[in-house]
Amino acid sequence: MRPLGELFEIGAGKTMSAAAREGTDKTPFLRTSNVLWDEIDLTTVDEMAIPAVELDGKLLRAGDLLVCEGGEIGRAAIWNGEIPRISFQNHVHRLRPLGDDIESRFYVYFLQCGFTQLGIFEGAGNKTTIPNLSRSRLAALEVPHPSIADQRMIAIALKRVRDAQKLHDRIVRRIDELKARVTQSLFMRGLRSEKLQETVLGPLPGSWRLIPLGSIGKIGSGTTPDRTDTRYWAGGTVPWITSGRMYDREITTASEHVTLEGVKEARLPLLKPGAVLIAIVGQGKTLGHCAILRVEATISRHVGYVQPDTTLILPEYLRAYLETRYERLRQLASGNGSTRAALTGAILREIPVPVPPTLDEQADIAGVVDSIDRKRRLHKRKAVILEELFTALLHKLMTGQIRVGDLDMSAIADGSLAEMAS
Repeated sequence: MRPLGELFEIGAGKTMSAAAREGTDKTPFLRTSNVLWDEIDLTTVDEMAIPAVELDGKLLRAGDLLVCEGGEIGRAAIWNGEIPRISFQNHVHRLRPLGDDIESRFYVYFLQCGFTQLGIFEGAGNKTTIPNLSRSRLAALEVPHPSIADQRMIAIALKRVRDAQKLHDRIVRRIDELKARVTQSLFMRGLRSEKLQETVLGPLPGSWRLIPLGSIGKIGSGTTPDRTDTRYWAGGTVPWITSGRMYDREITTASEHVTLEGVKEARLPLLKPGAVLIAIVGQGKTLGHCAILRVEATISRHVGYVQPDTTLILPEYLRAYLETRYERLRQLASGNGSTRAALTGAILREIPVPVPPTLDEQADIAGVVDSIDRKRRLHKRKAVILEELFTALLHKLMTGQIRVGDLDMSAIADGSLAEMAS
């Protein structure tokens, strides 16, 4: 174990001031918000004027290790030189190796493990109104100093897992972008290359009809039986679905059940499989999300439903279309005249739905959307698994529970990553 200050030269950044903000010949600089764990976020990069006499000592070089003094103290990443001439603010420490037996990325990962998992740096921050990690406290942090070969092997192993996770995250974002473009075309032009007609929603295939949601099927909402009455909950057999389940797209199980007496007394709707559920009230981004019910169930007061006429419209098609109207549904909920955003039955009944004339065409459109969603779920699941793997490896490698030489990284070798990227 060595103090970090014996391994790295620790440099101080430039303090933002009114003069620096208003000056000319500005230099971009990194804030703590730019420094994430093992990642530099360049989405927003600020600038300030730095006097020429100070500038050389305040510039970053590729390979510098950056550590946050404030914010999430200790958060660290490597600067890779994406911007040729860039500085850093005083709330970020710049660390440069003092010898050739130091792999900076190893120390990124050790700091991450120490601050987020092991708690060994608990109390490392100064006790002020805003916690911060001063230069002296950072320099005094005791860190391991294994051989340079071990440092590099551990850093390579962890970075490979992290890169694989980031790759799947990027693929998920690109799939989302693709889906937005594809669904817009599907629900405006269809799949049959028909001549278009103008409607209140814009161009639609000539054979399609615009039908109010209220004419497609029965619309209603649920409620919540008295939680204090055990007659309604103890030994319940009827699945009771809440708005948080709308992210599932298809609902086959429930974590809570009500009794038949609860259904009767609370006048809960007993919905058949194929009902399309909508989060009509919800926290955060829940409001407006939809799912298809695949079992007989009832719902909470935060969930609305459409029990569609399946001779007219397929539940899969209706859910896929309503998903494209997510932002519009949230706008309608916010403009309902109430202080609380909610989708009322009156609002839902008036929503126009473009309906292809045949169930076959509806099934084809829903099938395209479903294939994109399946691909997204696959990559999202892989990203989650890799994040869990990284967390476990980080802990076990940094505590010596496993040795890096014993790992088989072939499953996520560089070639595999390139194949996934393609």
